[in-house]
Amino acid sequence: MGLKHIKSTKDFILENGECIGELTIAYHTFGELNAEKDNVVWVCHPLTANSDVFDWWPGLFGENELFNHTEHFIVCANVLGSSYGTTSPLSNNPKTGCPYYLTFPQFTIRDIVRVNQVLAEHLGIQKIATLIGGSLGGQQALEWTTAATIPIERLIVIGCSAQASPWAIAFNESQRMAIQSDSSFYDSSDTGGMEGLKTARSIALLSYRNYHTYSKTQEESDTNITDNYKASSYQQYQGLKLGRRFNAYSYWYLTKAMDSHHLSRNRISISHTLSQIEADTLVIGTPSDLLFPSHEQEYIASQIPNAAYYELNSTYGHDSFLIETKTLAEVIGNFLEKSSIQPEELLQIE
Repeated sequence: MGLKHIKSTKDFILENGECIGELTIAYHTFGELNAEKDNVVWVCHPLTANSDVFDWWPGLFGENELFNHTEHFIVCANVLGSSYGTTSPLSNNPKTGCPYYLTFPQFTIRDIVRVNQVLAEHLGIQKIATLIGGSLGGQQALEWTTAATIPIERLIVIGCSAQASPWAIAFNESQRMAIQSDSSFYDSSDTGGMEGLKTARSIALLSYRNYHTYSKTQEESDTNITDNYKASSYQQYQGLKLGRRFNAYSYWYLTKAMDSHHLSRNRISISHTLSQIEADTLVIGTPSDLLFPSHEQEYIASQIPNAAYYELNSTYGHDSFLIETKTLAEVIGNFLEKSSIQPEELLQIE
């Protein structure tokens, strides 16, 4: 169940025509592929998560959870550009022998999906029983299903859209501006841009949560203080926390990839593209999500045949899919049992 790696001997050509040599993919698997090869659960992880889905999505994935290694063959790959082992800006460019840093080629969600497909072929996976992802993971799941490079029986997408909105792009650009304002970002070192990354994380949190979340979790009990507020300490702490485990270059490139998400690029239209999805689909949205408002998920569900929409009511906004795992396990478990479930059946779950 530990981190595994594969290295391709072929050049990996990106959507923009640029090339990555000696592509490395870091990934986790849990469980075994059964004889029928019909028990694959593929997880597409969000922005700063990693392939150890048992670690960051407890309550939904784990030894005794809905998705467990006894019943399922669970696969999750670290995305292209991530700082967790798949080829990234910190990797050595085989042409120079030095880390890429800002010379790393720009990539898209479609490129990330093609990396997933390379891994699927390496593992001998011929079909995916359940493909699931939230946020950046949801973007991947939608694009992979649309690309139709592998049969997908059931699709579960949470807190994402069919294309990156101007609002989401603006948040990402603000974070990149924070990183770029740190002059060390241009020093080409593994710790370059670290102070900027901390600020970027603080900006991101404002889109992941909302007014009500902060009122609930960061409200002051002392009415006499005039400085050192809980909310201030929380923002500082979250910036430091991400800085200890992630990298500014990876963050910068991955937010660019999120901006690239557009299901109808070089296709007829978004509605037509979604209408071609044949997988039984569950789309989950949260009304308090500021980053990906739930009307974006409602639209996805309305355009996909055999799709059901579930409204996850939570004060935790975009981060709800990482927090409200008890409810998600019930809703998704119901969906898996009934597959072509009707929305009103899902909404019976409280």
